[in-house]
Amino acid sequence: MSGRKGPFKGRTVAVVDDLSLDEQRYLYRKARELKEELRSGGEGRAFRVDDRDYAAYLVFMEDSTRTKESFRNAAKFCGCRTDVFDTATSSFNKNESIVDTMKMLYGYSDESCYVIRSKLEGVCRALDDALGRYAELTGRAKPAFINAGDGKHEHPTQEFLDEFSFLEQLGWRDERIHLALTGDLYHGRTAHSKADGLRVFKEAKVDLVAPELLGMPEHYVDKMRDNGYEVTCFESLDEYLASGQVAPIWYFTRLQLERMGESVLEKSKLLREAVTFRKDMLGKLPEGTRFYHPLPRDRLSPTNPTFLDELPLNGWDGQSANGYWTRIVLIGMVSGLLGADFEGEPKAERRFEDDFVAEAAPERRVKPEYKVGIRPVEEGIVIDHVSSGQPIGEIWGHVDAIRRMLKLDVRGSHGVYHNNQGTYKGIISLPDVTSFGGRELKKLAAIAPGCTLNLIRGHQVAKKYRLSMPPRIYNFDEISCKNPSCVSHPSHLEGIAPEFTRKGESVFVCRYCEREHRYREIWDV
Repeated sequence: MSGRKGPFKGRTVAVVDDLSLDEQRYLYRKARELKEELRSGGEGRAFRVDDRDYAAYLVFMEDSTRTKESFRNAAKFCGCRTDVFDTATSSFNKNESIVDTMKMLYGYSDESCYVIRSKLEGVCRALDDALGRYAELTGRAKPAFINAGDGKHEHPTQEFLDEFSFLEQLGWRDERIHLALTGDLYHGRTAHSKADGLRVFKEAKVDLVAPELLGMPEHYVDKMRDNGYEVTCFESLDEYLASGQVAPIWYFTRLQLERMGESVLEKSKLLREAVTFRKDMLGKLPEGTRFYHPLPRDRLSPTNPTFLDELPLNGWDGQSANGYWTRIVLIGMVSGLLGADFEGEPKAERRFEDDFVAEAAPERRVKPEYKVGIRPVEEGIVIDHVSSGQPIGEIWGHVDAIRRMLKLDVRGSHGVYHNNQGTYKGIISLPDVTSFGGRELKKLAAIAPGCTLNLIRGHQVAKKYRLSMPPRIYNFDEISCKNPSCVSHPSHLEGIAPEFTRKGESVFVCRYCEREHRYREIWDV
């Protein structure tokens, strides 16, 4: 086992937020040190892993030039064994799962990191779960996974080089940034990563410039505002420049035609015109403005045309080169080489409390409260207050789902009745059910939050549980992510168990692709 024991060893970076703000700032500081050292003739010895037993696998299931080549050269600089896994001729074409393929590669090295680009969203998170468990079982070092772009989701390593470039332009001051994001903000994962990436600045003003069909998805706009950014939207560059409040830093994205549906493609010419910079716009820019672009540009119709290449506005060439420095440092971090000098707040692991099942004091009653038809329940359970206050049709649907999901195919009754507030509630009465396990209780809370479970003994309520909305829903066969590009979507047959965490009152976020779902959307019943 190597002597590399840094705090980031084996860390997976699936999204920008997998590194805390202090950890991101550490990455930028070390990348700056490396760049300045090498530019002044140094060798950067402190940044070299120099271990051929440490493997860096480049697994690109989508085409890439800059990201793949910068990672290849970064791994070469680090002195790692570098393997480019050719997915075009791999067992993926024999319907092998991604997890099985990664286990095979994992067996070829003592320690490793995997740089993965995929059309499927959430692949690195799924692999981190699966290979992390596999590493524990085999007693080996946990591998690291680095997301090099997954579908329309995120591209964290691009975001790191972008933020490094912005900080460099601003003289390494992180007090404030005013940024214009323009182009295809709907499909562009590099733009999506900025919803969290710009948090390294204490204040962020973001101007979103795109026609509605290419606009930033609403949940990313909400995330920006939740993070404290000032966000303003514009339909075109002409509208934006006419506002008189133009940012000194612009970030262009190309129109991602390969990700668009036919209805959008038909309008591509007009959409492109709305976000393409023209010569007559030059006089409307603030002094010192700099343009950035993740590249590549569309050589036929670039949104930042070639007449800009030789102007001081061109920041994208230097931006592209910065990917080399930031990716060297990232490999150094996840390999355990770097991090001994890290100071600050590390990324905190999110923990979930089972406080959504609360036992309440049962009320003693002279008369039996629960009946099956006209007969009292002597021994059994009663599930009360199902979807209390909701429309009658929704209550019936919930009652039916509870019986099917909990396999309550026993003698009993159920119905919709008035509650004390003058609205309606569902009740399920089951005299033949004399036990109810903890897993079933949590499942009931997940499918019918707000209900109560009553255990009836001798005509009386022996135990009562009040169930609220859980913070996490997982390990149920009846749930699935509804994003067809998510690695956990059933159509991909990857065997990834769906998992959702609660955001707000009734919104649940997929663990893998981070797509938001309304509570009822996650259920397949």
